[in-house]
Amino acid sequence: MTKDNLDGDVAFIKALAELLKANELTELEVTRAYGQDDSLNVRVSRAGLDVGRAGGGENVGALLAALNAAQSSAPAPAAAAAQVQQAPAPASTASGGNEDPASHPGAVTSPMVGTAYLQSEPGAPAFVAQGQTVKEGDTILIIEAMKTMNQIPAPRSGKVTRILVDDGAPVEYGAPLMIIE
Repeated sequence: MTKDNLDGDVAFIKALAELLKANELTELEVTRAYGQDDSLNVRVSRAGLDVGRAGGGENVGALLAALNAAQSSAPAPAAAAAQVQQAPAPASTASGGNEDPASHPGAVTSPMVGTAYLQSEPGAPAFVAQGQTVKEGDTILIIEAMKTMNQIPAPRSGKVTRILVDDGAPVEYGAPLMIIE
């Protein structure tokens, strides 16, 4: 592995870590192809960093050592931004032992990555409110993805017991949005 490739890979991994933090994501996985039999596979998550190199017999240990050295020698704010840290436990889990909303049988999960909106436009009334009863097919929120507004329908009839996202918040695929019981 040349020093230029190593420096470029370290910069690439740092950029991914900053994207993870800036967009409040929990995990990001990317494959960077260098040639037919040479690629860099990077998975950055709040739980840690996993780097693999396919082809060419490159030394992954040297890449990780360079990344750690770059982080420790960088100024404090830059090092903190590039460092991947363990995500803090959600308040509901830490305070009362409540179950994970994603595993709740009434959880409505995001069908895509995007930005969730609880109302059709700023100042308009919300599509649903906590405690409100909805019918299957009613629009419960909008997810903007690639400049397209996607109406998300209620998958079943019931009462909205929890709204788990804020208006304008980024959401990931499979993230719990609300609970309908």
